[in-house]
Parts: sequence; C-alpha cells; structure tokens
Amino acid sequence: MTATLPAPADLEDRPRRISAPVSRGDRVFRILLTAAGLSVFLIMGLIAFFLLLRGGQALRVTGWSFFTEQRWNTAAYQFGIAAVLPNGVLIAVVALLIAVPVALCAAVFISEYAPVRARKALIAVVDLMAAIPSIVYGLWGLFFLQPRIIGLSRWASNHLGDTLPFLKVRTGDVGASYTSSTFIAGVVVSLMIIPIVTALSREVFSQAPQGEREGAYALGSTRWGMVRTVVLPFGKGGVIGAVMLGFGRAMGETIAVALIISPAFVFKGHLLENGANSISALIALRFGESDELSLSALMAAGLVLFALTLLVNVVAGVIINRSRSGAATSD
Repeated sequence: MTATLPAPADLEDRPRRISAPVSRGDRVFRILLTAAGLSVFLIMGLIAFFLLLRGGQALRVTGWSFFTEQRWNTAAYQFGIAAVLPNGVLIAVVALLIAVPVALCAAVFISEYAPVRARKALIAVVDLMAAIPSIVYGLWGLFFLQPRIIGLSRWASNHLGDTLPFLKVRTGDVGASYTSSTFIAGVVVSLMIIPIVTALSREVFSQAPQGEREGAYALGSTRWGMVRTVVLPFGKGGVIGAVMLGFGRAMGETIAVALIISPAFVFKGHLLENGANSISALIALRFGESDELSLSALMAAGLVLFALTLLVNVVAGVIINRSRSGAATSD
C-alpha cells in the first residue's frame, strides 16, 4: 500500500509565535503606565473644556471680532486680542533670536569641549538657571537691565531705524520712549528660555553615534569638523524641537513680562518703542479687577494662548520624532 504524500501547502514553513510570560506585576505596571499616559490627554482636554466653557460668553458677544479687535473695553462690548497676540509673538521671537545662538553655543561647549571635571558643574549651573523664579528675572530686568539698555536702544533707533523701520522709535528721543518695550521684555524672557534650549540640545548632542564621531576623526577631521558634520546634523531635529518648546515657554511667560512692559492695546510693530502687551500679561494684570464679562474675555484669551502653545508643542514633537536624534531617543 502506497503512503499518501502531504499536500505542498502542508510542507510550507509556518512562523512560530513566541510570547514571553507576563507576570501579574508586569500587567499592573503596564496598566499604570497606560493610565498615566491617558491622564495627560484627559487633563489637557479638561483644561480646554474649562476655558471654552468660561470663555464662551465673551466669544458669543464678540464673535470673530474677538480676533480682530485691538481695544479692550468690555463695558462697551469692544474687546479682542488683535493687539496682544502679535505683541506676545514678537516678545517670544525677540527672546528666541537672543537665546538660540547662546543656548546652542553653550550646549556644544558643554557636550564636546568642556573638560570632564567641569562638565557636571556646568550642567548644574544650567539647571539652576531654569529653577530661578520668573519674578526674580522680572525684577532684575526692571531695576537693573532696563536703565542700562536704553543707550543700546537709542543707538539702534538712531542709526538703524531708517534702514530697519521696526527699530525706529517714533515718540521722540527721550528716555521714557525706550522703556517698557517689546525688546526689553524679549531680552528678559530670553534668559528664561536659554536653560531649556541648552539642556535639551546638550542631551541630543551627547547622543550622537560614537562610531560616526570616531569615523570623522579617522578621516582627519578636527573636533569642530566632527561637530559640524556629525553632531549638529544628528541633533538638528532635537534642536528644532527644543527651540519650539522654548517658543511656547516664551509665549506663556507672565510675571516677568507684566513687570516690564507698559500695557498698550495697539499693535505697533516697533520693537524699541515704549508700550507692549501679551495675552499672559493681560490676564495677570486684569484678572483681579474683572467683572463677569471681563473674566470670560480673559478666559477666551487664555484659550487662544492654550491652543497656540499646544500647537507649537505638537509640531515640535512631530519634528523630533521624524529626526534621527528623536528616533534614537525614543529607542
């Protein structure tokens, strides 16, 4: 009797499923991690819902004019963020223009050039700067920096104002014309975001592949050549993410900006000129004297700021995850 050969399909290799046993402790730990991750989305959603609920009255009163109105007169139902939102963005941009070069140089020095013994001390100093309360920066900027930076503002207005109109001061060449400006507020805020950008950038630079570093040296590269061709390209995505996180931090700064600026509800676009404002400073300065409608308007302004900073952080996360440095970090 002849044996029946199996069908060709029965001879095909089938992948064997390999599964590691999961203990009860692992299940509990996984559940806790999942709950912690989901709680972040829940908290963010509750914050957005609260702001929308409290700011709904003001948004119903003004409609879309809330985003185009430059006045803030709730008694006459004429209020909006058309002035404070651009001014807040300008303060953040000025802060980034100052902070990013300083932070990147500091991060590269700490990661690649600083002696090993001094590296820990420098990292501790950067972390300590991030821990200083914002009101300390604000008081320093108000009483120490502002009187000493007026000369620089006057020189820039007189010599560069004709070429760069946004540096021109139109209110006369007196000391009060240069105080409480967008530029001074941006300088103070830049000191507050330097530690954030420095710490994140340094962490990314330190994770550049050692094999590529040694390969660059083997090809005769100098240390700066290795940094320029290996470290900086590897950390580009992480640096962009750090800068955008710093931008979100600058947009939300409150106390330091409120101490320095002279509130103005008109968008000037002149960085060195007296008078500026931001959403966060507006909320801090007007909260204590607000009636029901004014409080709702402040909540609506906070909702816009919340949405803007959330958008910036989401874009930063996407850029980091798509970069080599972000992929290496997530692994």
